[in-house]
This record gives sequence, structure tokens and C-alpha cells, in this order.
Amino acid sequence: MAKKRRPQTKAAKPQFADGEVPVVGAREPCPCGSGRRYKACHGRAAAQAVTELVRRPFEGLPGECDWVALRELVPAATVPLTLKDGLPEDVPSLTLATVLPMAWPALRRGNGAVLLGLQNDTPSGDLSRDLADVLRRALTAPPGTPVAAERTTADAPRLQDLLDTEAPFVPEVHSGFEFWLEDAAGQQSPEVAASLERANSAAMPTVRLEGVEAAYWCETPEKNHLRWVMPHPEERLLDALARLHAAGASSLGEGTRLVGSFRAHGLVVPVWDLPGTMGAEECEKPAAAFVERLGEALETTVPLTAEERRARSGFTNRQVTLN
Repeated sequence: MAKKRRPQTKAAKPQFADGEVPVVGAREPCPCGSGRRYKACHGRAAAQAVTELVRRPFEGLPGECDWVALRELVPAATVPLTLKDGLPEDVPSLTLATVLPMAWPALRRGNGAVLLGLQNDTPSGDLSRDLADVLRRALTAPPGTPVAAERTTADAPRLQDLLDTEAPFVPEVHSGFEFWLEDAAGQQSPEVAASLERANSAAMPTVRLEGVEAAYWCETPEKNHLRWVMPHPEERLLDALARLHAAGASSLGEGTRLVGSFRAHGLVVPVWDLPGTMGAEECEKPAAAFVERLGEALETTVPLTAEERRARSGFTNRQVTLN
């Protein structure tokens, strides 16, 4: 005689509004009551939201172009940051830095000051959210300790939520990484000293132009370059550069050449080759004049000529995306 099967009863499902299902371990039962593991239920959408790439993570912040430059182009630079709600009483200052010793994501100095590193690997697709998470934890970290990156949630605050978007953003470019040192005496651990030596030996001399926004001159053994992060919509900017190039107006003077561009964090970065004898100061006037020519080209709406289309094709074929 067959055994009677015990009637199955469904567990009552907790009622959660969208976005309110608590985060639990990937292999634990989903809190929504579905009976499935979290990773196969609501955890799947949460993981996708966290890993989805944010194309312009610094959009809405003052100095978006400089944020991109400091993330991708500049070896050593710092910028004072201002929080919307002000600093805690035991944090005398908050500074953004391109790189920190041993590639720490953040550092709480012995005196309580906080340094936030920009050039680090991040665990999700939203660089702004990852940096904001590190920043929040650094503000309460014990003095004298580094802060590691951790995976955060898709609804965690971003830099745009924490920083004062009315405050100026003016990078100070350094010739080396001595800003890592907490005092003039230069006291540091052997590990920091070794990291400082490695960083200084690898850094290319870089200067931010004063007369235009987010343009950075750098020196290499073969030739010098100007790399200029621009805020204009990509298609319009490429059209404008093509018009100038076809008209012979895309250079920055004798011996210079617009060689192409790359894309970084949703913005286009044109690159010029410069003679080895052309320093940052010599770029100032040509760059200011180029801004005027570019402005006119950006306003032009007539279709590209055949020669301009060829120039544009040359730019796009050589374009590289860094993120």
C-alpha cells in the first residue's frame, strides 16, 4: 500500500517593497520567501546593478574633466575636497590624491587627516560609488591606518551625494609623491619608502596648463605630448576636430600634430604630439587659440565634406577606450 504523501504547505512570503529585500549571503535563502538561494533570486538583480558599468562616473561633479585626467593621465596630484555636511571634528582635512603608498584606496593619517586615492582597482562598475564607500569608511577609520576597498550595494551613496558640488576643484600637480609624507622630516616605514622610490622613478613629468581646462602637458623620452580631456558630446567633438584637421587648423603650432584621441569615463581626450623642445608654457597661447577655433567648429552644423569624413574616420579608427 502506497504511503500517503504529506500535503505540502507553502511558507508565508515576507512582504517587501521593491528594493527593500535585505542583502544576505549568496548561498542563504532569499529573504523574499521564494525558497531559492539569494544569489539565484534577488541577489542576481542586486549583483547586476552593482557591476553595471557607469559610463560617466564623475558626471555632475565640478571639474569632471580633471577627475578623468587625474584618474587616467596624471601621475602625482592632489585636490582638497569639501563635504556637503562638513568634515567631522576629528578630521582636519580631506584630500583627493592620484595614488597613495602601496596603492591604498584611502589613508587616515596619524593626525586624523584623510587621503582618498583615485587610481585604484574598484570592485563594481560605478567608480563614484566605490570611491564614496571608501571615503565614508576612511572618515571613521582609526588614525594612522589605510582603508581597503570593499564591495558595496547598488543603493549606496555616490561622490555626488557626499561632496559639495559648489566647491571649486583645482588640482595641484606635483613633480613627485613626497606629499605622501606626513611631516617635513619625512619619517616613513621601509615599505612606504620603497613605494615612494618606485613611484617617483616611474612618474612622467606632467604640468596642467593654466589658461584652459583639463589640458595636461607631459614629457616622454621620445617627444612631448598634450592630452586634453574635453566635456563636449563625443559625436559633435569628433566632427569639429575633423573639420579643423581637414582645414589644417588642428595643430598647436609648428612641429605639433593632432594624432588622435581616446575615450575615458565617457569623455573624449584628444592627444597632440609636440616637439621635445616645446614645454608647457609654450603650449598656453596655442591652446587658448585652439579653444576659439574649436568653439566655432562645434557650432557648425553643415554636413562633413568628403575630406572631413576621411579625417574623422582616421580619428575613430585609432580611438581607444580606457575604461
